[in-house]
Amino acid sequence: MEFIADFHIHSKYSRATSKDMDIVHIAQWAKSKGITLMGTGDFTHHLWLEELKHNLEDLGNGLFKYQGVYFILSAEISSIYSKNGRGYRIHNVVLSPSFKTTDKINDTLSRYGNLASDGRPILGMDAENLAEIIFDIDENCMVIPGHIWTPWFSLFGSMSGFNKIEDCFEKQTPKIFALETGLSSDPAMNWRLSKLDRFTLVSNSDSHSPAKIGREANVFNCDLDYMTIRDVLKTKDKERFLYTVEFYPEEGKYHFDGHRLCKVRLSPQETRKYQGRCPECGKAVTVGVMNRIEQLADRPQGYVPSNSIPFKSLIPLDEIIAEAKGVSKTSVGVEKEYRSLISQFGAEFDILLKFSQEDLLKKLPRRIAEGIIRVREAKVSIQAGYDGEYGIISIFGDEGKEPKEEKQLSLF
Repeated sequence: MEFIADFHIHSKYSRATSKDMDIVHIAQWAKSKGITLMGTGDFTHHLWLEELKHNLEDLGNGLFKYQGVYFILSAEISSIYSKNGRGYRIHNVVLSPSFKTTDKINDTLSRYGNLASDGRPILGMDAENLAEIIFDIDENCMVIPGHIWTPWFSLFGSMSGFNKIEDCFEKQTPKIFALETGLSSDPAMNWRLSKLDRFTLVSNSDSHSPAKIGREANVFNCDLDYMTIRDVLKTKDKERFLYTVEFYPEEGKYHFDGHRLCKVRLSPQETRKYQGRCPECGKAVTVGVMNRIEQLADRPQGYVPSNSIPFKSLIPLDEIIAEAKGVSKTSVGVEKEYRSLISQFGAEFDILLKFSQEDLLKKLPRRIAEGIIRVREAKVSIQAGYDGEYGIISIFGDEGKEPKEEKQLSLF
């Protein structure tokens, strides 16, 4: 069966996370979005794990269910440690096939740090050692390096990462078969590195609030059970892993370089021009994802590997509604319109991905329909995010004018 999955979210027990990130609201929003399979997030936190055990129906195949929504046990673990005289900060997403395995993971990891301190615990543990512990407990677990290009906390991060995955995971590297691209990069950017060709690229929301569930996601056509999904990811099966749904990477908080305090946004070329310094204050800029990929890439922009999984770049429906109405996406009017469309026409992803252009124009308010069509055609104007600031996307540009920085991408 075809279904959409979002493996990486956080619960209400993680820092800076909505109190509504509980099972009830996660399931409700998953249905509104059209997501069949959700990661639980935060299974290392004892209170959240108790809620999961109490609420989720164990299907006996590595997946769980709550009110029609499937769940897979997931957690993100932050490793902060020194190696060969340098400090590293790496985030890894862990997927577990059972509560039994999860309990063993938590029991072991609790010896290395306080798992109760946060839904995403910080451990002073080498990423290689973390992977070794998890795979020794259950070889069917999955360890997926999270948002691999984020400057401060990731595998390839400019401020805290490695140049090669083998330097991070060493002997455990062969057991790593999937990588999470993160909001500030898309698959096309990752395709520029030949050393990533063997890995399956996944995309997840890393959501801290229910409304942001599914802002990135994965679309499968396979049986809904843990081992099948694991096999699809391990073998990079294009017949069963259809495509990923992507944020426009320019909208991510670390796409370009820059210095937030001075409101300076720099392309990689501009950063080189200023020798890595902010032209306003002279301090070092935060080197973003695009620049970091340029440093490590061995292929030109536009290269597509033969075994690549396709992707589609989308903008969430509430953002399209907000721009169509000329108001903030947090306004009451946007929420009311969103709920109206979902109740009339089905899930958000059905509207964004499956409705024909004719149906959009016939059934939806015209400006919202036109916004969805423009997003599908990648006719959007983008000011890239930098140094922790989200990018700014304009769907319509100036009224009656073409967008200044029109970005053309093939969605299919």
